[in-house]
Amino acid sequence: MTTLDVTRAMTPQTYMQQLSRWRAIEIAFWLATLLPFWLFPTYLSLASQIAITALFALSLDLILGYAGVVSLGHAAFFGLGAYTAGIFSKFFWGEPFSGLLVAAVVAGLVGYLSSFIVSRFRHLTLIMITLGLGLLLHEAANSASWLTGGSDGLQGVAIKPVFGVFKFDLYGYTAYGYALAILFVCFLLTRRLINSPFGLALRGIRENIVRMPAIGADSRAHIRKVYTISAIIAGIAGAILAQTTETVSLEVLSFERSADVLVMLVLGGAGRLYGGLIGAAVFMIARDQFSGIAPQYWYFWIGILLVVVVMLLPNGILGGLSKLFSRWSRK
Repeated sequence: MTTLDVTRAMTPQTYMQQLSRWRAIEIAFWLATLLPFWLFPTYLSLASQIAITALFALSLDLILGYAGVVSLGHAAFFGLGAYTAGIFSKFFWGEPFSGLLVAAVVAGLVGYLSSFIVSRFRHLTLIMITLGLGLLLHEAANSASWLTGGSDGLQGVAIKPVFGVFKFDLYGYTAYGYALAILFVCFLLTRRLINSPFGLALRGIRENIVRMPAIGADSRAHIRKVYTISAIIAGIAGAILAQTTETVSLEVLSFERSADVLVMLVLGGAGRLYGGLIGAAVFMIARDQFSGIAPQYWYFWIGILLVVVVMLLPNGILGGLSKLFSRWSRK
């Protein structure tokens, strides 16, 4: 009996259970994320940035990799979460988890409202709409300098210790542990979502949005839901950045941030759950190394890296590794 025959013989419940099983390589991956505490303590600040960026990439992968919704303005939710957490801690309360909750609610609300527009369009029109929404929010934050600090950034953000014990220090121990823990929790929720009937419906929408209503799946409703969830996760990522750095600049809303996270998905492999995480790590480490070699021209080397990966591994790093593993298995 072939693998295809076995898959066809499975019940939907058995198939979903198989998708949800943890593999040894996944466990090894998450255990490896703890190594910087002991092997690279001087790079914990970079590690925390990687964890935050990976969470942001995970949020974009939900809509792009699984639902096929292309966005060039996803930094709007990242920046919205960052500003919300920063303003909340500056003027109200500096407890970190409360700031995360408020940022998630605000980003989710804006994501839900904008999802009614996003769910109606596809392809180039959608790209222009998401880009326009991102630019509008960027200019709004720049204009409201009395609240956001404008081009000078939001200063005076004061975050209390996590659980009242662990302070955010210059060494990055608390920042990395905090960011990594939230990344893992969000990943677990996302993994459960993707390996559910809702996740399968998103894949169907990505492949053919027109035919999905024929099997009882409301494409627009599904897109609105996943877009809202994606906005919440992006807002949480932005909030973590504001809390760990205790400052917020207009850069969190920039087009460059939206473009960078898209590049990360291309590098890692969109629609593979771990693609955004791997792509974020590769991109951030490469940027750190290339900027040390040529601070003014590091984007040149990133461009070369992107071209090489796309030419040799069209489906990203994880896609290429998966293809090699399949060939090895057949042999």
